[in-house]
Amino acid sequence: MMATYEVYKKVRAISHDKNVAKVTIIGVPDRPGIAASIFEPLAKAGISVDTIVQNASIDNITDLTFTVAKSELAGAMRLVEPIAKSIRARECVGDSRLGKVSIIGTGMQNTPGYAATMFSALSEKGINIQLITTSEIRITCIIDGARVKAAVRALHRAFELDAGE
Repeated sequence: MMATYEVYKKVRAISHDKNVAKVTIIGVPDRPGIAASIFEPLAKAGISVDTIVQNASIDNITDLTFTVAKSELAGAMRLVEPIAKSIRARECVGDSRLGKVSIIGTGMQNTPGYAATMFSALSEKGINIQLITTSEIRITCIIDGARVKAAVRALHRAFELDAGE
């Protein structure tokens, strides 16, 4: 897929991180205070949480996913599993085989096409996106950790940046 000149030129860098693990709490009651009851103990334990995604609620039940460093996964699970049980969530699942790739540049929020170009580049290489987070200067995708190198190469090509990792 060809991107417009403007899209190519606003992306200045590709970043990546292979030190990513994910915690998903399935079947979380959607009511005030639940997120605080999950994230306060993590903060008190010094576990830094990165990407947080909460799905839209159906019948006041939702799923909540967040990422931590791989080295923090066991500690996060030890803290979160009893909380999940106490709030009557259905299940708590961890995955330490992840990584993330990001495109970085200023002005992306006001120019269409960045996400589409990024997602197309990853799709063409058969790379599945598990989570997406955005900001004014960054779009980040959580992917299979074994595919990070291929993702970085694909994004460098898609946005016409110098080859590299």
